[in-house]
Amino acid sequence: MVDRLAARGAALAPPPGEWGSTDPVLVEQYRRWGLVWGHGPHNVRYSVAYDPEYFKLTCEELLAERGVRLYYHSWAVDVVREGDALTHVVLESKAGRGAIRARVVVDATGDGDIFAAAGEPYDLEQVHPWLWFRMGNVDVSRLDRRAPAFLALGEGRVLLPWGAAERLDRRIDGTDPDQLTYADVTCRRLVLDEADRLRREHPAFRQAYVADVAVTTDITESRRLRGRHVLERDDLDRAFLDSVAVTGHWTKYACVYAIPYRSLLPAGTANLLVAGRCIGVDHRVHHATKEIPSCMATGEAAGTAAAMAYATGRVGDVDVPALRHRLAACGAIVDLPPTAA
Repeated sequence: MVDRLAARGAALAPPPGEWGSTDPVLVEQYRRWGLVWGHGPHNVRYSVAYDPEYFKLTCEELLAERGVRLYYHSWAVDVVREGDALTHVVLESKAGRGAIRARVVVDATGDGDIFAAAGEPYDLEQVHPWLWFRMGNVDVSRLDRRAPAFLALGEGRVLLPWGAAERLDRRIDGTDPDQLTYADVTCRRLVLDEADRLRREHPAFRQAYVADVAVTTDITESRRLRGRHVLERDDLDRAFLDSVAVTGHWTKYACVYAIPYRSLLPAGTANLLVAGRCIGVDHRVHHATKEIPSCMATGEAAGTAAAMAYATGRVGDVDVPALRHRLAACGAIVDLPPTAA
C-alpha cells in the first residue's frame, strides 16, 4: 500500500536510515508532517503521511486485482444464527433488505456491529469526536506552532484536526445515531470557525481556503470485544504462542504489544473473526491497536485465518502455527522483537 502511494507521490515516510535518529532537525521536520507525537525526548520512527483520496483509490485497485466483489451502499444490520455459527449477514440498502450466506465472517466494522448483532459480549466506550480537514493556498513558509497544522501532500496544503476534549462539551457514544449527528454538526461548525480564525489571526492563512473535510467524524473508540483473550496493559512486551501481529504505540516510545489470535475470536460464535479497532483489548491497549498500521496487521491475520477456516467453518480449529507461518512468509511481523521479548 505505502509503496504504491509513494510511487504516485501520495505518501511520505522517513527512510530506514533515519529511523531512531535523535537529530533535532529531522525530528522537527517529521513533526511538521504529523509523524512525531507524544512526550519527548523524541526520535524518528517509521510513520506515514499520505493523501486520503489516493489511499481510497489504491484500496479499490488492490481489491480489484484480487477479484474481490465490492458491495457499497449497504449496511450490515443483523445476522442469522444457527447453533453456534452464523449462516447469513443481513444487509440493508436502497434496494431493500437482503442477506449474504457466509461460511466465515470477519467483523471489520470498527464498531463491532456484527459481533454485537451475534450477541457477543463487549465493552463500550464514550469518546470526544474529532473532525480532520485540509486547507489549501497556505503560505507554509510562515507556519509556526501557533497553528495546530501539519504539512500535507500538495502545494500549500495543510492538515488540521478539530473537535476533541478542549472544544466539545461532551463525550459521545459512537453507536448512537443521535449523538453521532450532534458530533457531525458540531465538529463541522468548529471546522469553519477555526478556518475563519486562522485566516483572521495567522499570516500563513491569509489567502487560505478549506480544501476538504473528512467524510466521517473521527470516533476513535466504541465497542471492544470481550473475546477469548482481552489484551491488557500488563501484557506490554509479553510474548504469546499464538501471536499473529505486533504493534507499537503512536505516542509512546518502546511500547510494544504482541496481539494473540485469541483476541480476534469471540467466545461464543464458531465462524466469526474480528479485526481492526474493535478487537479484544482493554481501553489502555486500544490506544495502540486502534491505529491504521495495527488494524492492517489484524486484518491480514483475520483474513488469512478466515481462508484457512473455510473448509470447516470453525475459526477456533485453525492451525495457529501454520497461520503464523503463512503470515510471516508474507512479511508480517508476528513476534515481538528480541529486545522486547
